[in-house]
Amino acid sequence: MHLFFRTVWYQWRARSRRRVGTFDVASTPFRVLPTDLDIFRHMNNGVYLSILDLGRLDMLVRCGLWRIFNQRGWYPVVVAETISFRKSLTLWQRFDVESRVLGFDDKAVYVEQRFAVDGEIYAHAFIRGRFLKRSGGVVPMPELLDAVGPIPAEVTVPEWLHEWGQKTALPATKAPAPSEW
Repeated sequence: MHLFFRTVWYQWRARSRRRVGTFDVASTPFRVLPTDLDIFRHMNNGVYLSILDLGRLDMLVRCGLWRIFNQRGWYPVVVAETISFRKSLTLWQRFDVESRVLGFDDKAVYVEQRFAVDGEIYAHAFIRGRFLKRSGGVVPMPELLDAVGPIPAEVTVPEWLHEWGQKTALPATKAPAPSEW
């Protein structure tokens, strides 16, 4: 809820912004607000992940998939994410989140996102996500790919990212007791 108003704003604003292709880089402008800061006066690491959500929302709306997914009763969820930081973002600083779909495996979609200031990368993230049905269950990959449309040959997930996705996946069963770790 901490970015509720920003989420509403970016979803509304994305509708009037330049359209992008499904596999293009979508650049979304932001500014660091006072509510984004931690006690060290730079953007809190948790806020970066929330801003990434807004970048993906902007990308999905601008490429037209958000409407298709809503019509089908689907919504995205993050399965795993990793982020590396180079420089801190500070109060009132302008930055762009650059988002692009890297590709798919048999269960998930992979997205690359970067925080950039005047072309300089401040942070770099990779997200593994899935789509769920509001009626319950996971959207099967063939259905998702049918909605997405043709995938260009150059859209591929690097092998190391596939391995990361497999290694970070949690088992579908009940978690072991702490004594079994």
